Amino acid sequence: MAAPFFSTPFQPFVYQSPQDAVTPFQILGGEAQIVQIMLKPQERIIAKPGSMCYMSGSIQMENVYATENEAGVWQWLFGKNTTSIVLHNTGTTDGFVGIAAPSLARILPIDLAKFGGEILCQPDAFLCSINDVKVSNTIDQRPRNLVASAEGFLRQKISGQGLAFVVGGGSVVQKNLEVGEVLAVDVPSIVALSSTVNVQVKYNGPMRRVNDNLVTAVLTGPGIVFIQSMPFHRLSQRIARAVTSPNMRDNPKFFIQIAIFFFLAYVVVVSSLILTDI
Repeated sequence: MAAPFFSTPFQPFVYQSPQDAVTPFQILGGEAQIVQIMLKPQERIIAKPGSMCYMSGSIQMENVYATENEAGVWQWLFGKNTTSIVLHNTGTTDGFVGIAAPSLARILPIDLAKFGGEILCQPDAFLCSINDVKVSNTIDQRPRNLVASAEGFLRQKISGQGLAFVVGGGSVVQKNLEVGEVLAVDVPSIVALSSTVNVQVKYNGPMRRVNDNLVTAVLTGPGIVFIQSMPFHRLSQRIARAVTSPNMRDNPKFFIQIAIFFFLAYVVVVSSLILTDI
């Protein structure tokens, strides 16, 4: 559904709501995408805080607490946002809003009416929505499905009859599962799935090594699954390792810097002992 990245004219897609309201939108860009949504007078959208990239002059933005959040305390404890922004066209003419993906991610438009009114997502997958959409964060009550991370402990539920936009890192693959069809997926790689899909978490190694990419979700259809190739936390971990753990080939001065650090530390300690004796 995304437009080619080289398109410059605004040639929007059209979303037909259950109330027969028409909302045009366009997904722009290749790797770090933006969804541009046209808003008629008095129309509004809900978006994730910090996602607004640009908007026309008639749009008013308000930061509100997400009262529908069923796990607001858990969200706060894990450093997640418990607020949303409302972008409202208060003018008399059509306006537009550009909502950007938070990282190198694809934006997926999901018509909830075609998913039975509900999908389950990884935390932070929700980007913005049009019309009747409710976002809540729930906890998987099955002990075997509690993974030692916020991504496994919390699940984001998007429900309603409107249009929701979710983000997936890297490339995104859609799998349509038939009744009884089984698919094994790395847990962090799941962006979203239909509520009709049965999920069982399988540990492929000791629990103490659960963060070492050894947790697999066994999915059983029917339903639809969206899979991302590069979860954001995995990308950030690789960047952190590359920055904080350079080897001799990548950074020949690394060991020299370490030697200088220990020499300076030795000088400070010896100087402190001498001054103490004096």
